[in-house]
Amino acid sequence: MFVKKTKSLTYILISLSVIFWGISFILTKELFLTEEHMTVTILIALRLGIATLVMLPTMALTRQLEPIRKGPGKGLAALLRGDLKWFLLLALCEPFIYHLCETSGVQLVSGSLASVVIATIPLFVPFGMWVAYRQRITPQLIVGVVLSLGGVFILIAGGESLQGNAKGLLFLAGAVVIAVVYTLLLVKIVGHYRPLTITTWQNLIGLIYFLPLVLAFDGSQLSLLSYSPKMLLILLTLGICCSTLAYAFYNRGVRVLGASEACIFNNAIPVFSLIAAILIGQETFSWLKVLGIVIVIAGVILAQFEPRHI
Repeated sequence: MFVKKTKSLTYILISLSVIFWGISFILTKELFLTEEHMTVTILIALRLGIATLVMLPTMALTRQLEPIRKGPGKGLAALLRGDLKWFLLLALCEPFIYHLCETSGVQLVSGSLASVVIATIPLFVPFGMWVAYRQRITPQLIVGVVLSLGGVFILIAGGESLQGNAKGLLFLAGAVVIAVVYTLLLVKIVGHYRPLTITTWQNLIGLIYFLPLVLAFDGSQLSLLSYSPKMLLILLTLGICCSTLAYAFYNRGVRVLGASEACIFNNAIPVFSLIAAILIGQETFSWLKVLGIVIVIAGVILAQFEPRHI
């Protein structure tokens, strides 16, 4: 009974992470459309800065922030012999390289198209897990992924604004590759730390990676931004919901369900991106899109199905 309750809660939380990530594409696109001087590095740095400013003090004051485990010896060498190297690699993948690729892609193509490309991540994670850890690929997982991708392609067919250029799609393809690598690295430490601990350290290290880029290339643009209530609200949503809670919930999903099963939920990202885009007028409603949404969700459910052995 306890296991069932744990899984049920995990399904709810990882679904929330997908909702947050789904709307993140539309909110990111909205910032580029409304803020003339917004750049990729500034947007990501502000997003991570907000996430770090909120979570680091909160985790420290509530004594929930676990220190990174050390190896034998003293100083930096001891940290590197421990888990610091995994956190450095995790943050290098996500948020650093992943967000550079994803946000650059969103800048060049529609938010809906970006979400569709990112939704292909589950197609590659199970094979990455098989190569790296020899994890078995179940038939229902494959069928669920294929079914969900079919729904994604229907969403493409039903989306009038799903147009982009080759450069933007190349950036997004790079984000997909990095997301698979991130998931494979996450398996190394996800069982040893709380999900919020991993997310907090990951955002802090990622922010440290980004600050030199902002200061070197885009520092002069900071004073030209509007800092309007709309801009600040979007950044708060991206920082707290999309860069903190979503990653924490996803990390919990990987811990409880496994990497391949948790990642399949990403197929539903275009569903919530399209809903958000329709609500703010970036997309129009059609029954073809509804059909795509239903098929995507059906694929997610099927991929999670575990047949009983009689």
